[in-house]
Amino acid sequence: MSDGVAARAVISSVTDGFTEHTPPWRPIPPDGPLSWEGYDATRARAAARTGEEESVVYGVGSLGGRAFVVLAFEFGFLGGSLGERTGDRLEAAYRLARERRVPLVSLVATGGSRMQEGMAALTQLQRVARASVLLREAGVAHIAVLRDPTTGGGWATVGAGADVILALPGAQVGFAGSRVRPPDADPAAYTAEGQLAAGHVDAVVPADGLRGTLARWLAALGGPRPAPEPAPPPEARAPAAPSAAGPAPASLPESGWEAVRRARDPRRPRARAYLDAYFADRLPLSGDRCGGTDPGLLCGIGVRDGRAIAYVAQCGTATRPAGYRTAARVIRLADRLGLPVLTLVDTPGAANDAEAERAGAGAAIAEAFAAVASARVPVTTLLIGEGGSGGALALAAPDNTWATPDGYFSVIAPELAAAILKRPRDQAPRTAEQLRLRPQDLVELGVVRGIV
Repeated sequence: MSDGVAARAVISSVTDGFTEHTPPWRPIPPDGPLSWEGYDATRARAAARTGEEESVVYGVGSLGGRAFVVLAFEFGFLGGSLGERTGDRLEAAYRLARERRVPLVSLVATGGSRMQEGMAALTQLQRVARASVLLREAGVAHIAVLRDPTTGGGWATVGAGADVILALPGAQVGFAGSRVRPPDADPAAYTAEGQLAAGHVDAVVPADGLRGTLARWLAALGGPRPAPEPAPPPEARAPAAPSAAGPAPASLPESGWEAVRRARDPRRPRARAYLDAYFADRLPLSGDRCGGTDPGLLCGIGVRDGRAIAYVAQCGTATRPAGYRTAARVIRLADRLGLPVLTLVDTPGAANDAEAERAGAGAAIAEAFAAVASARVPVTTLLIGEGGSGGALALAAPDNTWATPDGYFSVIAPELAAAILKRPRDQAPRTAEQLRLRPQDLVELGVVRGIV
């Protein structure tokens, strides 16, 4: 079953104008590279039925004054399958986006590689993978829209290889198509919604909202951007603290334990309040692309004063491995696209249950540390609440971290430190004092640059 929408109709629905491009025509032997009996006739019928010469249409489109390269699969042409000539068009579309330095938008609907061309068809996936690498190296964004169905090699390259992955509700999405998956497989795992829950898709967008969503993404990522150059981070301003539901602190905490209590106060502003106050628009990015999500972490691209800024924000919960991997993915994406990064730190620490260990907590935290350390773009951090150990520090920018009066950083929670030192539980406040975790202590120690 497919969504039944022709490639040109889909292109028309998300563009204000479209100019088609075509690559040089590739001659193929009669009945294709395998001399598959009847293949020429099958292609001719597909062309007569759809009006297309191949399973992909591509060219330059515009939306809201932003130019971009758009490619769309024609599922009516042999199930949107990939053959040698399809590979020519896909490679040309990626190259066009790279040369013009405008985003690539892929409207995917495919059943996979074309069996009538055998391995000659399957090797087109390697061409697409190479084109994707070159596009990333050029710092050009790729947005994929998963239509129904998106399966096989088309999903594993054009779809899953994109920077931003959107999907239409109910679309069949998965490497295995409906006729080749195990008969007892859970059908929900092969849907757009299932892929979103598993961290492989950023958002499920209704068809009538797709045009508007793409316009927002193009406004954020659509400008030509020079490749980022290694440079010391410039002076940066951290976002000011929004007002809280309760009384705002009039001064800095007088003791370490007061700093801890203030950070744990449910009335203080949380990440969502800061993001809403700072950005005019936010476009979420979700999932670690490894099968996990973390609802306690907000990631995406925000727009402020017309400029795109990537954000990673902890929401006060213990951050899970999927959260750190998602954060690393977003920071690396921002680095490729030349976008500055804002991180908001607020966690009692990394999740340390057995499930987190099985999911690779240590490796995930290391990945986050590495993403921040290797970023060529400015990374600015604001400590807005609890800063528990390495689970918080992993998302903090060296030499460019700021704190609010509500925040504290500590090598370990005061209660745990007291327990390790074999002190009575009521000694936690004294231990907090010894840890020197107040915002003003952190400034004096050189851990943060200043207090917002």
